Amino acid sequence: MNLQAMFVGALLSALVALVLLLLVRRERRTGVVATAAAAALLMPMAWNSILNWTGAVGLFSHDLPFPPFPISWQDTGTGVFTLAGAAIALMSGPCRRDAARSVAGTAALTALAALLVDVYLY
Repeated sequence: MNLQAMFVGALLSALVALVLLLLVRRERRTGVVATAAAAALLMPMAWNSILNWTGAVGLFSHDLPFPPFPISWQDTGTGVFTLAGAAIALMSGPCRRDAARSVAGTAALTALAALLVDVYLY
């Protein structure tokens, strides 16, 4: 995957995460939305960079032959990396006093945005 496609996909992930957090979670705290969007931007780029650096893109990029949800291990890694990164960033930053369930919901929605963008848009 080239760097430009990786950046555009990560940027789309951040935008979708932003919209989902505003519309679904009705999150209005700027720090929470900005942190989650940053995780949705940076973590897919980190995962895809690791795949590129190790030459493992071809090993992880075979889509499941199920047209409604053609997920691959590469897509799954994007979701997992984003979930971990968003959770850590939120817990150590703007959500440090929030209930764990709330932080998990925000991180999961952020990861879902990155996963769906990765599966369907690039």
